[in-house]
Amino acid sequence: MSGPVLLLSPLHEPTQARLEERYTVHPLYKAADRAALLASLAGQCEVAVTTGGRGIDAATMAALPGLRLVACFGVGVDAIDLAYCKAHGIAVTNTPDVLTDDVADLAIALLLASLRQVVAGDRWVREGQWVSRGPMPINRGLAGLRIGIVGLGRIGAAIALRCTAFRTQIAYHGPNRKPVDWPYYPDLLELARWSDVLIAASPGGEATRGLVSRQVLEALGPDGHFINIARGSVVDQAALIELLSSGGVAGAGLDVFDNEPHVPAELIAMPQVVLQPHQASATRGTRDAMGGLVLDNLEAWFAGKALVTPV
Repeated sequence: MSGPVLLLSPLHEPTQARLEERYTVHPLYKAADRAALLASLAGQCEVAVTTGGRGIDAATMAALPGLRLVACFGVGVDAIDLAYCKAHGIAVTNTPDVLTDDVADLAIALLLASLRQVVAGDRWVREGQWVSRGPMPINRGLAGLRIGIVGLGRIGAAIALRCTAFRTQIAYHGPNRKPVDWPYYPDLLELARWSDVLIAASPGGEATRGLVSRQVLEALGPDGHFINIARGSVVDQAALIELLSSGGVAGAGLDVFDNEPHVPAELIAMPQVVLQPHQASATRGTRDAMGGLVLDNLEAWFAGKALVTPV
């Protein structure tokens, strides 16, 4: 028999409906007194469900001494205190693979939109500037450009494959060389100097915080474009804003930010920056598949079976 499930953040609506049909769900994000809710569940709650953006911290888990599983709706687990989980025997699951294609697709959309100034061109037409000012300034094509991928995991590799269809050159950086033919740069600064476009596809967390530093962005240079579908923490956001403002970097396409959903006004005001509300995996099919994995992991846990996608 299954026990109660703590839900830390709202989920994709069909997934949450299925979760609530199968289990007694306690939504922490709705609780007027969160401490009281946690105290009421302390002796009985073994499972918490969260999202990649919300995660779960050590203090919340410490309030639930019976917690044994954190199921994450998302592939990124950097917002989950994994060290605490490991020290206290708490299993963690996520939803890998099923979102790879959609995230890679949005990276390409941001890449094209940034280089070809798709959003600025849309405004140029809508605001009548095509009539009043004539053609908008010319932009840059994709064929032949050098694309640097920061993090050649599942998503990074899928982005690289898509880029090759545009006859680009590919190179990558990461902690380890991969069994691929693309050139490997162990020094990210060197990759940035080589690249016309730098695409961040690495995991989040402390290990990659500020990985795309001011120095890396400066090495990318005034003709370079930066695309981020990883995590806001991966880049020095303040430095990115400063370099975009000064012309030290030509443009950017960003799906993720520090302190989401609060996006700096400077970025919002920049016509050379394309913004998205952290929605790379936000398609019906992918979100349904992600939800299915969360529910499959819960079912396996309560049945005493092996977890489907353990971290």
